[in-house]
Formats: sequence, structure tokens, C-alpha cells
Amino acid sequence: MTGGWWCTGLRWPGEGPELGWRKGVDRRVSALAYGGGLGFRAVGERHCVGARGNVCPLGAAVSVRGTGGRCPECARLDRAHSVAADTLLDDPRTYRVYLAWFGPGMVKVGITAEERGAARLREQGAVVFSWLGRGPLMAARRTEEVLRAALGVPDRIPYARKRAVRGALPPEPERRAEVAELYGRAVGLEGRGWPESLERLPFDAVDQVALFGLDRSPAPARSVVELVGGAAVAGRLVAAAGPDLHLAVDGGGVVVLDTRLITGWELAAADGGMDVPLVDIGAGGVQGGLF
Repeated sequence: MTGGWWCTGLRWPGEGPELGWRKGVDRRVSALAYGGGLGFRAVGERHCVGARGNVCPLGAAVSVRGTGGRCPECARLDRAHSVAADTLLDDPRTYRVYLAWFGPGMVKVGITAEERGAARLREQGAVVFSWLGRGPLMAARRTEEVLRAALGVPDRIPYARKRAVRGALPPEPERRAEVAELYGRAVGLEGRGWPESLERLPFDAVDQVALFGLDRSPAPARSVVELVGGAAVAGRLVAAAGPDLHLAVDGGGVVVLDTRLITGWELAAADGGMDVPLVDIGAGGVQGGLF
């Protein structure tokens, strides 16, 4: 690997997005602000980001199109310590069950550690969410399973589907109404598989459109497919949701960069220009050439 700072991905620890960086054992973050310029060039080749905060012992190279950013061994280690994979059964922390809305007809149920607050909802790009209940991990997990089976809602929604509708969201009352309807159906299941140790929380829809900047930015038209060594991405940050950064490009509208594609790259500053392959959002057709 080269000796510069390489990207560890986008995070939402507070009310704004941050990019994480690592050089050896040293780490830092860059807070991102809407309206500011953002430009970088990929250096060398992409390497595994490691697992559980540790550097990949192999320094393995990984695919430029993968969103995981990990080699098979580190991916296995990361999965082995994942709540989502049902491998952490003895976690003593309190968990919360949430209902999240990403667009018309796109709702899901999930769980997150209470100590993380709404960070998980920001990381997923949830446009609206409401807490449903809180309790021990297994009670939260059981509730999630009951709701998925009884209400027919998934626990995952592909990011491509979220991007396709993000530029044309309905008004706020309609967004909240769909979450309220799901909440009503969910609480109607109390006593029918809902664990007694899960405390129900009152409905309180949180709309994150303004937080993400989606209320004041143009709809995105295209998204980045991949980075390669020497390729540059640059624009003005106008919005962000989940792992996605929305960049306004001179003469090219708004382009979405999934920051999971830039993890594991050493990134150097770039003043402008974009020479990466793009795909039309929602249309599914790759552009003929580079932007």
C-alpha cells in the first residue's frame, strides 16, 4: 500500500456526515458541509479496509466495484461480530426496534443499539423513521422477525431503489402517514408474538429530509459506477443520505457517489473534473463513456 491517508468510509455520528481516514494506526475524520467543494483522485490500487477497526493483516487488494471493501477473510471476521447476522446473542445492551421509510411503498423494520441513537437510521438513508420499542437484544430481534412475517415488510432495501426515488419524494404529511400506518399495524400485534420484555415506545415520526439536504437540492440523475487508479471525482456537495454523497457537477447536474466505493482507496486532492463511469439512476443504462 502507499503511504498516504486512505478512506474508511462515510459515517453519521451526529447531525452531519463525516469521512473517515486511516494511515497505519492513525485515524482522522473530515466533517462535510453542504455547499462546499469536494474533489479527490484515487491513488494506486484499492485495498481491504480490515475488520472491527483492525488493519487487514494481508493488505489484500479488493474489487473496485465492490461496496463491502473487504477481503474474504476480513469480511468473515466482520460478519462473525455482527448483530445483523445473529452472531452476537449475549450482547447486554438495550436495543431499539424502528420502522423506517425510504420512499413510497418502501418501509422496513430493523433494530439498533439504543446507545447509538439515530445514527443507524442516518447511515441507511431513512427519510422518515419512528421508534417502535426497546428492550434486550433477543426481544428486539424477535419483534423484528414477528413484524417481518406478519406485516410482510423487509429488513433490507437495496440502495439502488432508494436512490431511484430520492429525487421525487412526496410531501412531508404523506411521508409521515405511511410510517404511522405501519406503526398502527405493528402495535396491533402486541400479545401475538410480541415479547413481553420489549417496551413499546410512542409513535414519533422523525423526518430527515432537511438533515440530508434533500429539500434544497436538485434531483440526482446519475451515480458513480466505480473508481480506478488515477480517476477523479469532484463537485459541490448539495446533499447526502446514508452512504451517498450528492455532488453538483458543472454542466452535468447532480451525480451520486456511493462512498462505499471509495473505502480502501488512498485519495489525493483534485480541483475539478470527473472521469469515472456513470449510470443513469432509475434507468439502469450505463453511459457510453466517461463523464
